[in-house]
Amino acid sequence: MMKENSFVFHNGVEIPNIGFGTWQIPNEEAYDAVTMALKNGYTHIDTALAYKNEENVGKAIKDFDLPREEIFITSKLPAQIKGYDETLEAFNTTIINLGVDYLDLYLIHAPWPWDDKGADHTEGNIQSWKAMEKLYNDGKIKTIGVSNFSVSDIQALIDACDIVPMANQIPFYVGHDQEELLAFCKEHNIVVEAYSPLATGQTLNSPEIKEMAEKYGVTPAQLCIRYCLERETLPLPKSTHEERIIENSQLDFTISPEDVEKLNAVEDVRK
Repeated sequence: MMKENSFVFHNGVEIPNIGFGTWQIPNEEAYDAVTMALKNGYTHIDTALAYKNEENVGKAIKDFDLPREEIFITSKLPAQIKGYDETLEAFNTTIINLGVDYLDLYLIHAPWPWDDKGADHTEGNIQSWKAMEKLYNDGKIKTIGVSNFSVSDIQALIDACDIVPMANQIPFYVGHDQEELLAFCKEHNIVVEAYSPLATGQTLNSPEIKEMAEKYGVTPAQLCIRYCLERETLPLPKSTHEERIIENSQLDFTISPEDVEKLNAVEDVRK
């Protein structure tokens, strides 16, 4: 469910409605980037063990000195790690790296290892999910979810496990709205998080997007990030430049339903 400044997971936990993504930010740059994000009002930080930047993400959060409960931290189980004990071990590494004693959200990074994309790892995912259910029940994680999962990947977990995933983090941007997956997640009260909401910058040169951004008096990036919210997905923009970090969170405008429809029809820049 979506509120004014947050989304609500099906267990009642709230997550700020825009997150600061740290994918492709090296560990040596992560401290300054996360500090800038926190300084400019972000309270939702998204990292992953695979990003190799958890240490400095955690250090920046700690040094910023906000109460722990005021910052929402997401991390992820590496895509190649499947299995019950392996998941518990990886989770432990993550909380040591971050210097925290619990996570707000923990995700299975992908349904298959990146070098085995599309292969069936259902059994491994089920075992990993059961380990995450245990961590959730033990109070070590406030919410659990998945990333890059298709309808059938999520259905397999629903069929075999106790807890329906609370989030699915997927690539979502103007021209790539994954409609069927979005509808499925909505039906099961799964919050959809939009990573790469700018398609790693590729949407910013689209003539249709530029023209519409001008109409609203905003930048193409702001229009694309706002579009995610209009589609009830939670955007995770990423930058290491302070002016962009600020700009990406200034979204106090709405896109008309007619213009949302026009954006829905825009061609996928990555095709």
